[in-house]
Amino acid sequence: MASIHAEVVINSSPEQVWAAIRDVGAVHRRLLPNRVADTRIEGDIRILIYPDGQVIRELIVDVNDTTCRLAYAVIEGARQPITYHHASFQVFPEGPDRSRLVWITDLLPDALATETRARIERGAQDMKRTLEEAAAL
Repeated sequence: MASIHAEVVINSSPEQVWAAIRDVGAVHRRLLPNRVADTRIEGDIRILIYPDGQVIRELIVDVNDTTCRLAYAVIEGARQPITYHHASFQVFPEGPDRSRLVWITDLLPDALATETRARIERGAQDMKRTLEEAAAL
């Protein structure tokens, strides 16, 4: 099983970063406004709609305010056939106005690891930029 681990330090308070991460229905506004066109919530399912029309359905597994951790699983819509996917975000303090965002993704098949790692690393940088811009307002 491929396990991808990405970390990024964000110049924004842990409270602000966690508020954006835990807002599961606002990915298109608070985290990835240039990569996700819309987000909908249907019960425990988050639906991400991309600018090219691709739709990804994710099961929101856990939103834990104590540990500042969000866990989710892609259940439908990936372009490549994923047989298993589980991911989590966790926010850690890096001082009063900085945070460390840790994004861990486990997936099968292993052959998707290189492409998925590149997408996650780009996504982490995009989230960093968006969150820092919001903190500067």
